[in-house]
Amino acid sequence: MTVSAHSSGSRRALVALFGCALLAAAQPAFSQDATPPTVTEAPAALSGTLGKVRASGSIALGYRQSSVPFAFLSPRQEPIGYSVELCKALVSSIEDAINRSLAIRWVPVTAASRIDAVERGQVDLECGSTTNNLERQKRVAFSPTIFVSGTRLMVKKGSPVRSFRDLAGKKVAVTAGTTNEKALRDLDARFKLGMQIVVSQEHSQSFDLVATGQAEAFATDDVLLYGLIAQRGVKADYTVLGDELSYDPYGIVFRKNDPQLAKVVQEAFQILAEDGEMERQYKRWFLRKLPTGESIDLPMSAQLASIIEATAAKAEK
Repeated sequence: MTVSAHSSGSRRALVALFGCALLAAAQPAFSQDATPPTVTEAPAALSGTLGKVRASGSIALGYRQSSVPFAFLSPRQEPIGYSVELCKALVSSIEDAINRSLAIRWVPVTAASRIDAVERGQVDLECGSTTNNLERQKRVAFSPTIFVSGTRLMVKKGSPVRSFRDLAGKKVAVTAGTTNEKALRDLDARFKLGMQIVVSQEHSQSFDLVATGQAEAFATDDVLLYGLIAQRGVKADYTVLGDELSYDPYGIVFRKNDPQLAKVVQEAFQILAEDGEMERQYKRWFLRKLPTGESIDLPMSAQLASIIEATAAKAEK
């Protein structure tokens, strides 16, 4: 776990849009002669996560260690990535809403532990590559969609595997707790392929199984495969097959039944979409070079562009 300070200045404009409204509802107006509230005075009506972080002065962000380019470790072992930056912007919005600066506590999570970590209060936001689906919505809440992906297979170039049907009786790597694992098991049962599914705790470990010949393929979201290949500088050695085996819209994860936080998240993302910050962060992490010097070189899909446009439109109403 690491701790870093976070400034609220980057998104102070959000105060005028919804932070002040929340505070105004929480406490009575004061006259010019009265002493205005300071950051040491907690708004009385704050509850849930906002009340918790206002009282503690810190917020816990869960991050993934090898979900390139969404959340991964820099050469200095610091959390970086597309989702990490969006979470930092969201923290600024939370700071504006509670009228207090917050220190960020970085908490590593895995694909298998991330939902539990949010549900149990170990992290306040999960910043990674987490698919929003009906099963998970029973336990946690999601931000507006930040990316759309799908399960695909990565194999070594020259492999005889051309589609999932060629994996009959073969070893396939997946990462525990992912929608990809479920998609592969459902596919295996449906087509009676008899795959030998090998489960790892992190994406980097699943990749290594293919690299060392212990598995014929690695099944996960296509963008994560592209990210890992770029991070390792091995584009000449691996290929991602064309069959898309699932649909996976990503979101930032937070606790259910927390209406104050849900309002901040929704309105913050509307502004991030409207002012172009989501697009700028996309270009930074998907089109420019990663710290390793490689680029994923993945233009924004028309589908994601439409989702961001629709999210921005809500802010204009």
